[in-house]
Amino acid sequence: MAAGLAASGVRVAILGRRRDAAQAQAEEIRASGGDATVLIADVLDEAQLRAARDEALREWGRIDILVNTAGGNVARSRSDNRSVFEVPLDAFEEVLRLNLHGSVVPTMVFAEAMAGAGRGCVINISSMATIRQLSGVLGYSVAKTGIDSFTRWMAVDLARRFGDGLRVNAIAPGFFVTKQNRDVLLTPDGEFTERSKRIIAQTPMGRFGRPDELIGVLRFLCSDSASFVTGTVIPVDGGFSIYSGV
Repeated sequence: MAAGLAASGVRVAILGRRRDAAQAQAEEIRASGGDATVLIADVLDEAQLRAARDEALREWGRIDILVNTAGGNVARSRSDNRSVFEVPLDAFEEVLRLNLHGSVVPTMVFAEAMAGAGRGCVINISSMATIRQLSGVLGYSVAKTGIDSFTRWMAVDLARRFGDGLRVNAIAPGFFVTKQNRDVLLTPDGEFTERSKRIIAQTPMGRFGRPDELIGVLRFLCSDSASFVTGTVIPVDGGFSIYSGV
């Protein structure tokens, strides 16, 4: 997503806890001709986020786009091979904080600067887990459902209080093979797991998505072409969310 926006001419800041990882991504973007810098902060630490925001404002003068991509599952919170009653409550809270608070807190910090300027765009990351009940991921599902509600609530509030230049939307990806879920979707020799086979059978397009297939909708939502679009959650899922299976 960062590379896709940079390729469109957006000046991108990679924000994360690990400078080495953020720097590596920023260097890749710069090597491709994009403009990228690094901001260091934990998305759950308001003070760190405010310092990062102020650094960006000193360098750029304004912030136009915030893409909240922090998230993922927590292994201890899964109930694939055990009863949900055996999931530790602190694991449930951990996955909730990562996937809900990890977008709420950055929005409260960075969108405040946008509100002051009367213009800005926030993009959250939803999930198929808000549309279909996916086994084994109760905490993740609850958190991502919260993201949908947060997206709509902020869209209404920011537009009414600060004008039509403030927009908040979300993208709901279908299934993409990533570092986070590779062990769930692929066997060590690269074959589909049983869970993958069920996903593919439920996806009319019959395949997983490619990461670059998220870029088009992201560019649209961040552009003036979407100037009258706010509070939406757009699936990019190959039809997974609409197929009944029959």
